[in-house]
Amino acid sequence: MTILRTISLVAAALSVLCTPAWAEKADRDKPMLIEADAMRHDENKLLTHFTGKVVAFKGTMVLRGDRMEVQQDKNGQQVAHVWAAPNERVFFRQKREGVDEFTEGEGEMAIYDSQADVVTLSQRAEVRILRGTELADQLNGQKIIFNNTTEVMTVDGLPKGTQATDPRDQRVRAVLTPRKTSPATTPPAPKTAIPALRISPNTGESKKP
Repeated sequence: MTILRTISLVAAALSVLCTPAWAEKADRDKPMLIEADAMRHDENKLLTHFTGKVVAFKGTMVLRGDRMEVQQDKNGQQVAHVWAAPNERVFFRQKREGVDEFTEGEGEMAIYDSQADVVTLSQRAEVRILRGTELADQLNGQKIIFNNTTEVMTVDGLPKGTQATDPRDQRVRAVLTPRKTSPATTPPAPKTAIPALRISPNTGESKKP
C-alpha cells in the first residue's frame, strides 16, 4: 500500500499499463434523468431542487444521495450538487470506455459538472476501479477529483493543522493493482519434414545373366 499526502494520478498510473478512458464518451450527450420524493424548480434561476432518495442517471452514470441541486445554463448543461444523509455517503458509478470496467465512488458530497465532465467527491471520499466484478484499484482521501476530459485524477488529504477523528483520514491512501496481461504463448515446434521415398528404377526387375 502506498501512502502519500497529496497525489495526482494520470489514467495510465492506475494500472501500470495502458488503461481505457475514465468514462463512456457517449454519456456526455445523454439526458440526465432524476428520481426523487419531491422536486422544486425555479425557472428564473434555472435551478431545480430534489429531495428524498435522489437517484440521477446519465447514460451509464448513476448518482445517489439524499438531496440534489441542479443548476442549468441556457445551453442545457448541468452542474449537480449532491449531499448524503447524515452518517451516509453519496454513491457514484460509471462504466469505463470500451471495457468491462466501472468507476465507483463515495463521499459525503459530490459535484458533477456535465460541460467540463468532472466529478468531485468530498469528505471521506473513496474511489474504486472494478474490472468486471473484481476490485482493482482503490483510493481514499478528503477530496477526489477525476476529470473525464483530461483523464487526470487528483486526491487530497486533510489540510495541515486539521485534526482528523481517525489518523488514517489525514493522509491519502492508494492501492494500485497491475493490469493482468495474457501469458505469452509458446509457438508450436516446426514439423520435421519426412524425406520422400525414392524408388529405384531397377526395383522389381530381374537381372539377366
